[in-house]
Amino acid sequence: MATPPKVRRENDTRPGPVVLDEISKKIIEQLQSDGRKPYAAIGKAVGLSEAAVRQRVQRLIDGGVMQIVAVTDPLTLGFSRQALIGIKCEGDLEAVAEKLSAIVELNYVVLTAGSLDIMVEAVCESDQHLLEILGKIRAIPTVRATETFVYLRLHKQTYSWGTR
Repeated sequence: MATPPKVRRENDTRPGPVVLDEISKKIIEQLQSDGRKPYAAIGKAVGLSEAAVRQRVQRLIDGGVMQIVAVTDPLTLGFSRQALIGIKCEGDLEAVAEKLSAIVELNYVVLTAGSLDIMVEAVCESDQHLLEILGKIRAIPTVRATETFVYLRLHKQTYSWGTR
């Protein structure tokens, strides 16, 4: 799993959605297909110089639009257990989300609508490690219940949804 991207929160003071021109969108799509693609090759694909691509990529990173990261396979690194954990809470969901975000093993924290209030993803070394993480989650005072969905096999994972 990758390091989570910086997200815009409700109380974020940055302006609304970033409007990208077609060239920036094409640059992002090129990097989504191969994050190590040379800027010169991207430039050829989108009609810009290597320097212009480098500048645009840096602006996209600095603006929080994207990040370029290495996505690993947790199984090959000794993390034999992954799970999605649904959480039911009461009170301030943002406060719970902040506490959950501080748990290092949780790499994805999202507020949801429906029967669950928050969903988190855990990458663990073992079932015992997962139990320890569940204990940390359940220790948060306003957490009322958890439901754990253990991953048996990863069937598909992509980051190539493109741009609008």
